[in-house]
Amino acid sequence: MSTLPEILTSSVGRPAAVRALADVVEDEVRRKSGVGGMALKAGFAAAAKMRPDLVPHAIDKMLPEFAERLDPYWQQRGEQPFGAYLQGHSEPVSDALLGVTDARLQNPNHAALAKIYAALRPKARSQVAESLPRLGAAIESLAR
Repeated sequence: MSTLPEILTSSVGRPAAVRALADVVEDEVRRKSGVGGMALKAGFAAAAKMRPDLVPHAIDKMLPEFAERLDPYWQQRGEQPFGAYLQGHSEPVSDALLGVTDARLQNPNHAALAKIYAALRPKARSQVAESLPRLGAAIESLAR
């Protein structure tokens, strides 16, 4: 069985992985509603003013770390669809993924983005958890 780092970060697979995962993130943001959704959309809009390609750029930079963090779940999923498996482990998976972004934004070069992220971070675990079924399905489609 291939590892997620092999699948997602190979020279052939990486561009498709970046686009597919960016699509998941952007769709998740678009789907949000209510006060929390408005805050999330405003944060993304502010970040996009600084860097219009922020989502695919950030995914590309963090993809190796995301793949490493998700690989144990990929290896343990058995016959279960990956999205369903991730959803069943939403807290540790969400924390693992957010750990990557938390660490990345400690870099002083990211101070403006870190300020936006810090405002959104308190709700991030639930936002990430809600996206796990779609994230898992996108990854599974890339593995075929």
